Amino acid sequence: MKLSENQPVGIFDSGVGGLTVANAVRNILPNEQIIYFGDTAHLPYGDKSENSIIEYSERISNFLISKNCKVILIACNTASAVAYEHLKTYLGNKILLLDVISPVAEYVAKNDNFNKIGVIGTKNTINSNCYLRQISELDNHKQIVQHATPLLASMIEEGFVYDDISNAIIRSYLSDKKLENIDSLILACTHYPIIKNQIRKYYDFKTTIIDSSVVVAKKLKEILIKHDIQSKLESPEHRFYVSDYTEFFKTIAEIFFEEKINLSQIKV
Repeated sequence: MKLSENQPVGIFDSGVGGLTVANAVRNILPNEQIIYFGDTAHLPYGDKSENSIIEYSERISNFLISKNCKVILIACNTASAVAYEHLKTYLGNKILLLDVISPVAEYVAKNDNFNKIGVIGTKNTINSNCYLRQISELDNHKQIVQHATPLLASMIEEGFVYDDISNAIIRSYLSDKKLENIDSLILACTHYPIIKNQIRKYYDFKTTIIDSSVVVAKKLKEILIKHDIQSKLESPEHRFYVSDYTEFFKTIAEIFFEEKINLSQIKV
């Protein structure tokens, strides 16, 4: 594997959620060119079969490789939980690969302030026990409680945020007894930072909300430094692709990146 510094960073998710990670990458690594793929034709991944998610992930990875990316960041918890290990074998040494789960598990395990940790995510992510397993392997004294919140990603993709509908759904999920008395909450879906302030408000701002996007972006920086392939581009041009064009995706992306974006629809 021979990689160069000015190759782009490839990021993919089922839809707009991974934009939270892409935005964090842009802020922490401002010289990196980002190529983002949102698989909007197949969202949400949370209710898809494992075989389907692996197939989608393979196709998208091949697309990002065709765009000469030096690293693929799986900006989706469901795809990370289901397809990451498969992709490591499938891609071999063609490209660097990073998921969104391992960096967060490491961060939580090392933090002494987190003792009873809640995890919310899609059914696939929660049923995989990926956070429970990885955090426990690093620190088996932490108490991990998990709760599937399958409507949240779809709600966000449909544009129901900051309104009575979204607040009612958020309250319904977070009031579950499993999540009582937690000191921290992992947002185990990259869509959820979009409603982070509503979640913080539910807990009266007393519970630490762990947003994976910044943690993952910092891990990516470590990896690029380790391999000596940090970009030195002064004005990188980011590119965005979707499998099904939606105006909502374009609107959200432009809000995150505070600029007009180049958005193309492409089948992979």
